[in-house]
Amino acid sequence: MLHRYHINVFWYPDDSCWIADVPDLKPCSAHGDTPSEAIAEAEIAIELWLETAQENGLPIPPPRYRPAIYAAA
Repeated sequence: MLHRYHINVFWYPDDSCWIADVPDLKPCSAHGDTPSEAIAEAEIAIELWLETAQENGLPIPPPRYRPAIYAAA
């Protein structure tokens, strides 16, 4: 099953690292020393989130999140 979930990436100064957050999958996030590393870790977290949800019979939400930049059309 292929899902394309949006990943928000931002610098978090309190922990001095990049955070990659997946808004559609609560609470699914990861961190890294670079934006690319945080995204790679988030992709692993997404796979594990979906696998765990499926194993436990939990609903898997469709990708819906759209950043505000895309909403103003």
